[in-house]
Amino acid sequence: MTSFPNDLRYTHDHEWLRASGTTWRVGITQFAVDQLGDITLVDLPKEGDLITKGQRFGTIESVKSVSDLYAPVSGKVLAVNDTLRSDPEQVNTAPYQAGWMIEIEPTEQAELDELLAPEAYTAHVAAQ
Repeated sequence: MTSFPNDLRYTHDHEWLRASGTTWRVGITQFAVDQLGDITLVDLPKEGDLITKGQRFGTIESVKSVSDLYAPVSGKVLAVNDTLRSDPEQVNTAPYQAGWMIEIEPTEQAELDELLAPEAYTAHVAAQ
């Protein structure tokens, strides 16, 4: 069974969030990476874009499929990991570090409370 970092919050759609002051970094979990296989392209929003919880904010392509990325919370995109445009493999090699995708400033604080703790996400993955 894969273990997941304890300093993160998770979604049922296999995104993770890491708090950094008032902003949150977002990426996909190792479980999602394992399901996708080798990542070939990551399409992300622009800085300044507004995203809405549960809505698509980008796509990720692998040798196996194209998958939508869903916003874990509503907010404003403050930063985008531009290195993924030329080096999408970073999602495979370091999904919790160099493979982060966007940094957002949440607009609905209550949505953060709906995210999964590491133990709950581990149970969710085990049930897949």
